[in-house]
Amino acid sequence: MINPDPEALVRDHTVYSCVMGSRAFGLATEGSDTDRRGVFLAPTPLFWRFEKPPTHADGPAPEQFSWELERFCELALRANPNVLECLHSPLVEHIDDVGRELLSLRGAFLSRLAHQTFVRYASGQRKKLEADVRQYGAPRWKHAMHLLRLLGTGRDLLRTGELTIEVGAARDDLLAVKRGEVPWVEVERRMNRLMEESEETARNSLLPREPDRARIEDFLIRTRRASVDRS
Repeated sequence: MINPDPEALVRDHTVYSCVMGSRAFGLATEGSDTDRRGVFLAPTPLFWRFEKPPTHADGPAPEQFSWELERFCELALRANPNVLECLHSPLVEHIDDVGRELLSLRGAFLSRLAHQTFVRYASGQRKKLEADVRQYGAPRWKHAMHLLRLLGTGRDLLRTGELTIEVGAARDDLLAVKRGEVPWVEVERRMNRLMEESEETARNSLLPREPDRARIEDFLIRTRRASVDRS
């Protein structure tokens, strides 16, 4: 009998897991949390029931979150920033054959849709920062840092056609923002510049207009069939 409990699915059926957040971005400092993200493959027989397996699960470790493979692929095809970045973490903790094939398909998920999703997410986060400035006189500086990081990552993705989540040489400038050493007006100027550069780059991006949905669907179907054979 297959245990459909979310924690059991993560424990027994994870195909890929990694560290995300500041540690993956190259922005970790003393005391930084260790955020873990992963993908689990719910055994196919669980989908034959009226009650379907969960699409995601928290835990069992602190700061751990996992998606079921199909949900993960759906979000990645929509260019969800958090999910795309998860696929490109440099800090992989666990991977099996299914996970390796998933990573081999990273390029199939990328498309110009990323321009819309990265900018839309950034715009939502910026409104929250602006609300903090109006109410408290200053933003949450850590959130401001991560917003600048995200805008830079999205711009570079459009320019190069590749997603690199480590900030590299931008580390010191970003950490200065986190410490509140950069005036808010300068942070706004940097945000505006990055958004303008993203708009310009999107017009001639190396990325395809749409992701390769058929290739991802083929992978998902083959993986589900193989799961039946193992059950």
